[in-house]
Amino acid sequence: MLFQIKSYFNFLLKSTNQHGVHSPFVFKLLTECFYDKTNKPWYSKVRNYRRSLLKNNTSIAVKDFGAGSKALDKKQRNVASIAKNAGITLKRAQLLGRLVSYFDIEHTLEIGTSLGISTAAMHLANPKNSITTLEGCPNTAQIAKNSFETFELKNITIVIGSFAETLPKVLKNKTYDFIYFDGNHQKQATIDYFLTCLPHTHNETVFIFDDIYWSEGMSEAWQYIKNHPSVTVSIDTFYWGIVFFRKEQEKEAFVVRV
Repeated sequence: MLFQIKSYFNFLLKSTNQHGVHSPFVFKLLTECFYDKTNKPWYSKVRNYRRSLLKNNTSIAVKDFGAGSKALDKKQRNVASIAKNAGITLKRAQLLGRLVSYFDIEHTLEIGTSLGISTAAMHLANPKNSITTLEGCPNTAQIAKNSFETFELKNITIVIGSFAETLPKVLKNKTYDFIYFDGNHQKQATIDYFLTCLPHTHNETVFIFDDIYWSEGMSEAWQYIKNHPSVTVSIDTFYWGIVFFRKEQEKEAFVVRV
């Protein structure tokens, strides 16, 4: 926790808004997507999806392959507690959906389904978006699958198992437009997933890494990723690290308040 507090103060000192950004690509992204205050028709659907989980008092046995949760350390967990403490916030889910819509994403890979709140946001914001989402815990995946069916969310494929086993399989002979890394939260695993996914990108692919200041190790993983030669533009929002591979862009790193 102390590391996160220190990191946040450093972030505040370094961060800016769109007015401190001189890249036309990033300035447009910030003004038209990040800071878009328009009430989207799909926002209420994401809100209802999340609320349904916050009211779900089912208890499930959770199998953690990665760093787990800072708020939840019991193997037997309440669905509502997972949604509240480990699930994506409504604000971030809305931004995730806006990003998928802004870039007109058609092929998404999500590493870490959890209860499917982020998955739902990415689908509802752009229903033509074909989503493959990986989850290590069978019971958590089942809750997500049931919720997808309840809310009639289509074009979503859940793959259950250890990411070390499932990730190479879903990447085989495929290229993705958007990859959301929200599983494990350990330094080496995050770097390994990044390197494994790297050959399956194109010039417009977007990678988002969740909880880049979760720990000192995750911060080191983020430094490695944003400095990688294949990455041209990186955006640090404190809770997310976003990278682009656009060859026409000069290498730049931005720290942005959202």
